[in-house]
Amino acid sequence: MLGIDEIVTGGLCIGCGLCKSVAGAECIRMVTTPGGRERPVAVRPIPDEALATINAVCPGTQIEGARPETLPDDVETDPIWGPAVPSTLAIAHASDPVVRHRGAAGGVLTALGQYLLRSGEVELVLHVKASPDAPLRSLATVSETPEAVLEAAASRYGPAAVLEDLGGVLARGRRLAVIAKPCDIGAVRRLAEVDDRANELVRHCLTLACGGASDLGKSLDVLDRLGVREKDLRLFRYRGHGNPGPTRVETKDGRRFDLTYQEMWGDEAGWRVQSRCKICPDAIGEAADLVSADCWPGGAPEGEDEGFNAVLSRTRAGVRLFERAVADGALTVVRAIGFRDMDLFQPHQVRKKRAVWARLEGMRAAGMAVPKVQRLRIAELAAGNDEGVNEEEMLGAQQRASAGRLGEPPAGKGQVREERPEEKSAKS
Repeated sequence: MLGIDEIVTGGLCIGCGLCKSVAGAECIRMVTTPGGRERPVAVRPIPDEALATINAVCPGTQIEGARPETLPDDVETDPIWGPAVPSTLAIAHASDPVVRHRGAAGGVLTALGQYLLRSGEVELVLHVKASPDAPLRSLATVSETPEAVLEAAASRYGPAAVLEDLGGVLARGRRLAVIAKPCDIGAVRRLAEVDDRANELVRHCLTLACGGASDLGKSLDVLDRLGVREKDLRLFRYRGHGNPGPTRVETKDGRRFDLTYQEMWGDEAGWRVQSRCKICPDAIGEAADLVSADCWPGGAPEGEDEGFNAVLSRTRAGVRLFERAVADGALTVVRAIGFRDMDLFQPHQVRKKRAVWARLEGMRAAGMAVPKVQRLRIAELAAGNDEGVNEEEMLGAQQRASAGRLGEPPAGKGQVREERPEEKSAKS
């Protein structure tokens, strides 16, 4: 059983905050490290029972694909993309032009969150939005109206502990949907196996195909280049208002800066992706009911367009939701696609999925803890790699792990800056 500090220093933590929800704020608090990551710190000893639960649900220690009992009879499981119902694989977008314009890509996840509230299937949507007082930073939010869902539309690339008060949300006793990163969704699914409230109340888990969670330092670097201080920000929008839409920075004194997607993300070496993302076997949300993904051929946009998402419906609940949303006019389907179209749209996901098994073996060889991975086919995919690929990935991971590049310093006293006033306000 790993302690909180071991999960963090071992490079397994993604900062979801579920450990805080499990152990309580009296035992764990979330802090922002100097490198710009949300991390848990134990402020008093964690009871053994709570620590055991954390180890059972943490997406750094346990990573699983879809539970077989949730899958429909006509599901197909692709070696790369996992389970999905072929008849529902599609390019789609939000039918509402405002949602389509403001949401990331085609606004599918925003439209579905709104649809679930309007239909009465759920009463709450747990997701992420920009902090109103510190717009560079993201925070968990619970929306009760379609308008509130729209207010939080579009991607947030920096850290966000979306699950840090999941226990408090469940304590309301109201049906909810969770829209979050694949690792967050995996954590919710694991929690549902040990917490009856989560199993009963979480009616839908929706996610995106994730390229990795960047450190806040990536965004702070952008401000440095623009000569903007964080305290002077009025707006920091990563995407949306178009597809992909500009990264827009606005200051309180009226200055405005726009960066294209390529200017923001074109240099992959500067993404500042967290350690956990580099060994992620499920960046495509196999534990979710439904996945929405960017669908740019080659994996990057060549310009602006009206907004489109690739959609994969995985579980019975996901298929029903997609079909109802289309029938009721919340989503518009443009055309059907197949799994090999997804290879074209997201080639980086194909490369990572094939490399993950060897990377984890390299970490293990270096004496590091690795997550338990189930129902994600990573060993089978590695067995199909070209000669020498696995050995190269394994050796590279072992060397990086031995050099400390796959771990990170503990988030603790003397290494964590105090929260800024605007952060405290955003979390209150």
